[in-house]
Amino acid sequence: MAEGRERDLVLAPNEYAFILDETKGNVIAYVGPHKTSLANTDRPVIFEQNSRRFKRCNLEEAITQYPFAEEGWYIVLENPAKGGEEEHPRSGPNSLPKLISGCKVNIPGPVTFPLWPGQVAYVQGHHLRSNQYLVVRVYNEEAARENWAKAVIKPQKAGGNDISSNSVDLKPVEIPDLTIGKLLVIKGTHVSFYIPPTGIEVVQDHNGRYIRRAVTLERLEYCILLDEDGNKRFIQGPDVVFPKPTEIFVEKNGSRKFKAIELNEISGLYIKVIAPYKDEDGIERKVGEELFITGKDQMIYFPRPEHAIIKYSEQEIHYAVAIPAGEARYVLNRLNGEISLRRGPCMFLPDPRKEVIVRRVLDEKAVKLMFPGNQEALEYNRRLMELTSKIKADYVTDREALEGFAPKGRKLDMVSEEKDRKREKAKEGFAGDDFTRKQTYTQPRTITLDTKYEGAVTINVWTGYAVLVVSKTGERKVIVGPQSHLLEYDETLEYMELSTGTPKSDNNLFKTVYLRVLNNKVSDIVTAETKDLCQVRVHLSYRVNFEDLPEKWFNVENYVKFLTDHMRSLIRNIVKQKGIEEFYASAISIIRDTILGVPSEGGKRPGRAFEENGMRVYDVEVLDVTIGDSTIASLLIQAQHTAVQQTIQIAQENRRLEITQKTEEIKQKIAEAQAETTQRGLNLAIEEVRKNLELALTQIVSELDTEEKRLSGKLAQQEKLSSISQSELDRERLRQEQELTLAEKAMHQRIAELREDVQAVVDKAGAISPDLIAALQAFSDKNLAEKVAESMAPLAIIGGKSIFEVFSNLLKDTPLENILKKKGKE
Repeated sequence: MAEGRERDLVLAPNEYAFILDETKGNVIAYVGPHKTSLANTDRPVIFEQNSRRFKRCNLEEAITQYPFAEEGWYIVLENPAKGGEEEHPRSGPNSLPKLISGCKVNIPGPVTFPLWPGQVAYVQGHHLRSNQYLVVRVYNEEAARENWAKAVIKPQKAGGNDISSNSVDLKPVEIPDLTIGKLLVIKGTHVSFYIPPTGIEVVQDHNGRYIRRAVTLERLEYCILLDEDGNKRFIQGPDVVFPKPTEIFVEKNGSRKFKAIELNEISGLYIKVIAPYKDEDGIERKVGEELFITGKDQMIYFPRPEHAIIKYSEQEIHYAVAIPAGEARYVLNRLNGEISLRRGPCMFLPDPRKEVIVRRVLDEKAVKLMFPGNQEALEYNRRLMELTSKIKADYVTDREALEGFAPKGRKLDMVSEEKDRKREKAKEGFAGDDFTRKQTYTQPRTITLDTKYEGAVTINVWTGYAVLVVSKTGERKVIVGPQSHLLEYDETLEYMELSTGTPKSDNNLFKTVYLRVLNNKVSDIVTAETKDLCQVRVHLSYRVNFEDLPEKWFNVENYVKFLTDHMRSLIRNIVKQKGIEEFYASAISIIRDTILGVPSEGGKRPGRAFEENGMRVYDVEVLDVTIGDSTIASLLIQAQHTAVQQTIQIAQENRRLEITQKTEEIKQKIAEAQAETTQRGLNLAIEEVRKNLELALTQIVSELDTEEKRLSGKLAQQEKLSSISQSELDRERLRQEQELTLAEKAMHQRIAELREDVQAVVDKAGAISPDLIAALQAFSDKNLAEKVAESMAPLAIIGGKSIFEVFSNLLKDTPLENILKKKGKE
């Protein structure tokens, strides 16, 4: 049962299988839905696309799905059925029809169908973006012309490239050249979806992809297209670049687009013209012509087909060299071989067409003379000598020196490589516009200049020194310090050979190029003989200056020997004229007078001048005088000791005499000073008494005057006080009289008022009994008397009388008089 089930072929919808009848060799296509039992001679097979053969397999492997192309895709069917036959197998078993072998048909979707044995189908779909394209090839010219209008093409829209269900068939008016093998380009800028017609196939790229990517160029970018005929096209951005069918993109380091070369005033490109053309200024450029384009000509450089960049090693851009102040570079003119000196400060950009920066090579002898004790400079020039021996030249270019000095394995153009790495890295990251602000301080760009051995040979002449510069043309010039001098390429320093040792000799000559012209010091020992045949040795130190014209200073090669020989001759001559005792006693004066001359009235010596080289000895120091015969030296020393002792004794007696004289003089002066002091004291006492007397008289006169003036003042004051007192009394009397008058008036007025009041009361009390009246009258009179007395108190004070007396006088002969008297008695 299990074996029977394995021999049953059950096909579902959209499935088919190929069965080989081994008895007849026929291959039958079974299409589902279908079920059948296979005979023992039936074998399931599949058709291999690569080998084009039927391969036996098990039943499950033989069951195959229909090829399916959804909307927007298409099926490429190989070996279609011949016209008049069944186009596709039907459900159930199907015998193999006649097929058109080697032919291909493009069937647009949506579609699905089973295949005949021997047919191959693969599904494709080409949705293009604006920066993508297809390369199609004509494989059947007749079918391509016949089906050209059946190509499914959807144009690119501005808003996107999505494919809708309603594809648009564009039927071009003109059919292009459709020769077999012809390649065409379908650009994504025009077409968003493409299904080729029968007779045209889409070509895969070298990676097996159908859709190819165009190059999108931004501003300051360009790409290079290389055609099969060897011509190149340079396209600048912004643009989307689609190659022609026969063109390919030139790639470098995996990139198909490149940045334009940025130039400035201190950088440039060395260009070779490889094809004739006319530039923007209308100038005809010929093949082979060389150009040097700098930032002054154009700040942004885009390559063109007629240009080829001349590179040295890996360097494309030529940069300027910084020449600081006080330095220079040797520049070789490649056309005439002349080497000039370019001085700083400047940024020097050599024109590689005719200018090359070179380095001067100094031999070991010249280095030791110009830079004594500088082992670094000596080693540097040794390495330069090795390079010159390799390249067999008298000079070394700047680039050759850098390459020769660079460590092994290290590339020279580190700056250019760093820029290239940054440029490649920038392509990998985000390349749009952005703003990045850091939270930390960014230090300014810093450049370190190390031009110690790169520039021209510099001679630093110190203060008090001079050098003689000689050129190969015979020119001579003296450089006096402090000054720095840049040697031309054909200039060198003339050296001197000076005697050394003490005494000076020619056994060991000292070579130098530096002449000490101020405060020079030359030491020597002179051996001479006196007129009494005694040998003496004089140790001297000369102070020398070089004066007059500097051109004369180097006329004598060994000025030390020249000086010492002449001075030895003079000293020996003067010593020969003196005896040993005379010379030994005055050796310094004799030698200084001989060499420097006799002092003038101002005490200044003229010195010893040499017309040959402008040298003048302005001072000489006698360091030591030694007698050759020790016996004579001892005798002279002993005689000098005796003379010194006698001189010391005489000096001591003279000092004692001087002390005694000084002591007595001091005592006399003390006595004179004391007598003078006493006399001055008496004179001062007399003068003091006289002054005291004058002072007393002056005080008495002053007191009399003061008293007289005081009495006169007091008399005048009394008169004024009397006048003032009288005036005050008069004013007081008038005031009191006025007050009394006013008081009398007021009293009379008050009395009248009281009388009226009393009378009124009397009138009102007429009906009252006599006793009551008498009592009231007595009460009213008493009351009135008290008020009148109270009012009269001021008048009594003014008149000097008592109030009672004043009031009695006023009430005399009135009814109140009795009341007042009674009151007074009480």
